[in-house]
Amino acid sequence: MPLPALLRAEISRRGPIPFRDFMEHALYHPEHGYYTSGRAAIGRGGDFFTSVSVGSLFGRLLACQFEEMWQRLDCPGDFTIVEQGAHDGRFASDVLSHLHLHSPAFHESLRYTIIEPSARARATQHERLGSFAESVTWVASPADLAPFTGVHFSNELLDAFPVHLLTWTGTEWLERHVTAEGDAFVFTDAPLSSPALCEHLARLPAVPAGYVTEVNLAALTWLAQLAPKLQRGLILAIDYGYARADYYREDRTEGTLSAYADHRRERNPLARPGEIDLTAHVDFTTLAEHALALGFALTGFTDQHHLMVGLSPLHFPDEPAITLARQKDLRALQTLMHPTMLGRAFQAICLSWAVPSGATLAGFRFANDPRLALDIPR
Repeated sequence: MPLPALLRAEISRRGPIPFRDFMEHALYHPEHGYYTSGRAAIGRGGDFFTSVSVGSLFGRLLACQFEEMWQRLDCPGDFTIVEQGAHDGRFASDVLSHLHLHSPAFHESLRYTIIEPSARARATQHERLGSFAESVTWVASPADLAPFTGVHFSNELLDAFPVHLLTWTGTEWLERHVTAEGDAFVFTDAPLSSPALCEHLARLPAVPAGYVTEVNLAALTWLAQLAPKLQRGLILAIDYGYARADYYREDRTEGTLSAYADHRRERNPLARPGEIDLTAHVDFTTLAEHALALGFALTGFTDQHHLMVGLSPLHFPDEPAITLARQKDLRALQTLMHPTMLGRAFQAICLSWAVPSGATLAGFRFANDPRLALDIPR
């Protein structure tokens, strides 16, 4: 049965469903979801463009950061990189290839684990990473991870978690639900579907009537699942997003929810479920506050521009010769850093657990104090 028919059957059975449930089906239905069906197309010829699409430099720069993290933990003999949201495995291949050639001691101690629930995506990753078969393992969810020392990395993961869509009437918050009218899906407003939303909404600044925004409770659940798995190490997440004050800015009246296909925005996020990408920016302040409450330390927060500037000296040699390969890398670096492309749109947050304090990690050497940037009191 096609996904629209499955959604109509669920609405017929339950009544209007929270948008969060609609988004989960549209992206992650085992057979028809945008990501799980293999329909998601990434790169210049796909639906959206990521830092990995620029070329291997992004992975090589992050490999340098992972090595510094390994050193910060006194070079343990069993260090795990956990990647979630690995898509076709290209980032993992770039990281492992670089470390195999340039950091043999780190590569020898390294295990690479990919969290991937989709059998189709896992098969693609297996094929790409065949030469690293002895180093790579797969699990279906964070809950399936064995306790590890290392780093959990994600790039454009949290923005694809299903979000609750909310609207302020001027006197109360209501939640956007989805119902069916003929062949179309439409929004309808109803009471909040989760008590946890009330606690979150109480921390929001005043907004005008008619204001629409999102709350990503799934990101908080994800972090709580990771906490008991990380014995020593860090979480590094790169994603679209803002600090809370900017996320819930008074003039951001339509929120951040977006739908994309063929590098173009789809005006109706309810159109063609399972065929288009749905995404919402990340509220990094709420994520950081939840991490602190769980016992993590907030190690860094910056935009991708400054992250790349900080990591560049770890990768680029000081030699004056400009080879063709270096020219290509410098062009890629400009794209990764460019303020109107990837450099300012993406933010990077780093959380640590049982990591000795010391010098700032290279990627955050040009960052402001993360608590100040996220407006979190000391």
